[in-house]
Amino acid sequence: MNEPVIVFDKVGKSYHQYHHITGGFKSLLFNLPKALRAIKNARYESLRDISFEIKKGECFGIIGRNGAGKSTTLGLIAGVLKPTMGKVIVKQRVSPLLELGAGFHNDLSGRENIFLNGVLMGLTRKEVAMKADEIIAFSELGEFIDQPIRVYSSGMLARLGFSVVSCLDPELLLLDEILAVGDSNFQKKCMDKMLSFRKSGVTMVLISHSMSDIMGLCDRVLWIENHLVRMIGKAPDVVEEYSKTTYG
Repeated sequence: MNEPVIVFDKVGKSYHQYHHITGGFKSLLFNLPKALRAIKNARYESLRDISFEIKKGECFGIIGRNGAGKSTTLGLIAGVLKPTMGKVIVKQRVSPLLELGAGFHNDLSGRENIFLNGVLMGLTRKEVAMKADEIIAFSELGEFIDQPIRVYSSGMLARLGFSVVSCLDPELLLLDEILAVGDSNFQKKCMDKMLSFRKSGVTMVLISHSMSDIMGLCDRVLWIENHLVRMIGKAPDVVEEYSKTTYG
């Protein structure tokens, strides 16, 4: 059996929660030690005691309501967030597509951002140059590829972002709702590309509110509810239970 390439071991993630001062500054000064303790101890818990493993070449879905902690989980895998407690182990090179335009520079052209993103993903400029024409063709941006991306629409940013990560031979691909953006033709193109990744053994972790996308791509699914693991298992089983609870 394949060794896991992603391991979450009793992972928790919380943030300091800041409150407006109530009762005025006079009240704050008279109760300063108590107020400081309250500010120090006020935290928002995004994830609690999350444990799972993902094998090499597996397509793994993460589902749940808004605010459940799905994007936080991807951020921890990508390394842009650190756990407050527990351990996160990632053994493959990560190619994240977590947010439209993330990692892009507004004043650079689409072509220049291709090189910037490729280098940020750990590739050499020469390696990116060998793939540049393929990336541009996949994006279908035409003459806009040499325009600064500040003039791009959200759909154009989606095309560029997905084209970069999908054409640079990813090992571990993280996708946050990317199939929900762009026109229907681009969405189908993304889906076809991801199915080819699945065949070639690329590890993928996908967040989506589309249960049809989850069912069409994922081997297993993690359902997060109220920042805890509600269920983890084969995609049809988890999606069925989630749909019963969410859609009645």
